Amino acid sequence: MKNLLLSFLLTSLAVGAAAAGPAVIPLWPEGVPGAKDIGLERLGEGGRISHVSEPTLTVYGPAVDRPNGTAVIVCPGGGYTIVSNEREGVQFAHWLGTLGVTTFVLKYRMQEFGHPAPLQDVLRAVRLVRSRAAEFKVDPARIGVMGSSAGGHLAASAGTLFDHADGRTGAALDATSARPDFLILMYPVISMDDPVAHAGSRKALLGVTPAPELLQLMSLEKQVTAATPPTLLIHTQEDKTVPVENSILFFQALTRAKVPAEMYLFEHGSHGMGMRDGLGTASDWPQRAAEWLRNRGLLTAVKQ
Repeated sequence: MKNLLLSFLLTSLAVGAAAAGPAVIPLWPEGVPGAKDIGLERLGEGGRISHVSEPTLTVYGPAVDRPNGTAVIVCPGGGYTIVSNEREGVQFAHWLGTLGVTTFVLKYRMQEFGHPAPLQDVLRAVRLVRSRAAEFKVDPARIGVMGSSAGGHLAASAGTLFDHADGRTGAALDATSARPDFLILMYPVISMDDPVAHAGSRKALLGVTPAPELLQLMSLEKQVTAATPPTLLIHTQEDKTVPVENSILFFQALTRAKVPAEMYLFEHGSHGMGMRDGLGTASDWPQRAAEWLRNRGLLTAVKQ
């Protein structure tokens, strides 16, 4: 009877933990830098989050039978005005989980704060995951950042500005490396220069009349160095929101810097395509991305 009762209690606890959902970790438990009162956070249609003042990481574990020690921090898009959390966050986390990857979906500050708040958030996320790698059962040398649209700009910022002063806040965790080990960029915003810039993202991040030096800094094709991590780029010709030239410019900069890079440019597929079917070969991008991760050894289990 005691064994049956213990079994029942353990099962109930497990079910309760599962029902509670994924763990949510505050990025700045000591206090958000430059905190301001912007009102309550808002949840809109399709899981779109806006008015973020308390950045977090939501943790999604790998498929139970295939954890491999790789971690990916996912930055959903939304023009630095909203976080497309379901389509470009949770959905990607579930897909990565099937590959054995531990995923952290980032909810970051946006237009209400402007630069450098989003950069601080993504670099803090990398530092936090790396500093707690043993706890999360991931390899501190296999932490990537994936981003879509404006989230792709944020991910690319992490890969080019990981040591920039704007990304530091004076916290003790600043001593931990914020350099991602790889990047996956989905139809990313890259350049702040016309005619290829996404004007909405530029305005939300940098304001109406940004200083020339800030435009230069946040045009990320100009910030690539040999230290930028290996990168996979995915974009389409049909993207009418963020021109495909953004990915091309970044790929060219990576090539000049001799950074390992791969790029898939598909004919069909609108902006924000997520993981939709029916977009011709563009719908196969998850397979191409999985192949890229596998070829880089990122889906091979870390030896304990």
